[in-house]
Amino acid sequence: MKKWFPAVLLAALSLQAFGADLLDTVRQRGTLRVALEGTYPPFNFKDAKQELTGFDVDVVREVARRLKVKPEFTTTEWSGMLAGLQAGKYDIVANQVGITDARKQTFDFSQPYTFSSAQLIVRKNETRRFASLADLKGRKVGVGQGSNYADMAKAVPGVEVKTYPGAPEYLQDLATGRIDAALNDSLLIPFAIRESHLPVKAAGAVGDVASMGFPFVKNNPGFKAAIDKALTDMKNDGSFRKISVKWFGIDVSRAPGAKKP
Repeated sequence: MKKWFPAVLLAALSLQAFGADLLDTVRQRGTLRVALEGTYPPFNFKDAKQELTGFDVDVVREVARRLKVKPEFTTTEWSGMLAGLQAGKYDIVANQVGITDARKQTFDFSQPYTFSSAQLIVRKNETRRFASLADLKGRKVGVGQGSNYADMAKAVPGVEVKTYPGAPEYLQDLATGRIDAALNDSLLIPFAIRESHLPVKAAGAVGDVASMGFPFVKNNPGFKAAIDKALTDMKNDGSFRKISVKWFGIDVSRAPGAKKP
């Protein structure tokens, strides 16, 4: 951090001084550099042919097409993804990043493109009813390292939180009894359980509905406007809904309870 920060800060100040915008850089380069895990199905993962696929991948490919550039994907662990974005390694992160006040202090975000809530996962033979994180006091809960869900679990006194690189690792530990429950995105859980072939099941939803967007470096209004326009146009012409239904069977761009316009 100490090595790259002065250079990044100087570059950012220089860009602002000359009125440059990330949109110009992306278009001149001809590529949109995108960071994601590549191990986060159904959002982003590698198929049987080891090709990157998933909901986020499809959405970003369509956004890039509308920007008239090609997407350039980099797979990396979530724990270092936002630091890499801040360091200028990527243009955006497409990994279901929650739009939070804390993150908005460091990054700008696109408009929300999915809405979901946190949900617990337990072993299939679990008979105890865990309706909230408070019900797990004195027990171990698995979460993705650096995720919203890690922060959520750590905020509950008495819950022992164990962090993992991704869902496959904590689902394995859950199935074998090393942890008592796991916490992740309600949209991910049905797919993750089905693909894992492990004896686990979904439990209670916890917390409020969260909105997810693409984060990027601050002070790039042209870039934000272009990304937002691409997403808005996709929603208006039905292409976003088509991608969403393909992966989830529903339109995830609408907050639960939202009325149709």
